[in-house]
Amino acid sequence: MTSPDKSAVSRYLQQLQQQICDALEACDGQARFKTDQWEREPRHGLGGGGITRVIQEGNVIEQGGVNFSHVIGESLPASATAHRPELAGRAFEAMGVSLVIHPWNPYVPTSHANVRFFIAEREDEAPIWWFGGGFDLTPYYGNEEDCRHWHRSAADACEGFGDHTYNRFKQWCDDYFYLRHRKEPRGIGGLFFDDLNEWGFETCFRFMQSVGDHYLPAYLPIVERRKQQPYEGRQRDFQLYRRGRYVEFNLVHDRGTLFGLQSGGRTESILMSMPPLVKWRYDWTPQAGSEEALLYDHYLKPRDWLNE
Repeated sequence: MTSPDKSAVSRYLQQLQQQICDALEACDGQARFKTDQWEREPRHGLGGGGITRVIQEGNVIEQGGVNFSHVIGESLPASATAHRPELAGRAFEAMGVSLVIHPWNPYVPTSHANVRFFIAEREDEAPIWWFGGGFDLTPYYGNEEDCRHWHRSAADACEGFGDHTYNRFKQWCDDYFYLRHRKEPRGIGGLFFDDLNEWGFETCFRFMQSVGDHYLPAYLPIVERRKQQPYEGRQRDFQLYRRGRYVEFNLVHDRGTLFGLQSGGRTESILMSMPPLVKWRYDWTPQAGSEEALLYDHYLKPRDWLNE
């Protein structure tokens, strides 16, 4: 059995961050990512560092962030070991790339992607490790072509890793990005996986790389098709309202946000996923038959995007 190669994972993640930032800058055509390289002063048994890269007020992207982080700790917080008691007392490392892109144009969806690796070690014992990640799409105005392209790219990322891998991780994504308090999904899904170690290190690592490498082919064609589409104040207003769902999910349900905050992570980097502007309204519903109602009635539903 191949031992986990932490250095190889770290190198890939930093290369992926650079590749994604370069491509998004080219797509935007104006804004550039600001880079904030940080180190965590060792405290309470925690250390590490990362590279936070943020883009703001461009031609296409209102705000976005692409983060690399590598956190090292002597032991995990109690919240992380409650359901995994075998991790208690082990030193750990958690590394990953996480990104969120919030565009100006309401017809360009928000996108999120994350790939990560976790390992917990104790002397004279086999390490406990796994990979996780995925990508998902949050449209404000649905488009059949875009949704099918997104899910075709997700299926392509799973090609060669088993006949049922796409369906398994698509369903997991649908279940995970569901706002239980709203009884609605955050978007149209994609892929989500966690605790992946069943194929051995090399195959699991290749799968994580495949997911990371398919994010740009999944998202950029959608951005290019929609970024010049005309819109008015109504569409912008609805976009800001729907962004509220994004905030609610991240602060109430998202495991990565909760783990980062509970483990004393760098708050600015953890919360860079938040949209720059957002609105909430009391008990608002879209007008029946409207373009906004179509999002709820047709797109925010369980769908088999590849076979319908």
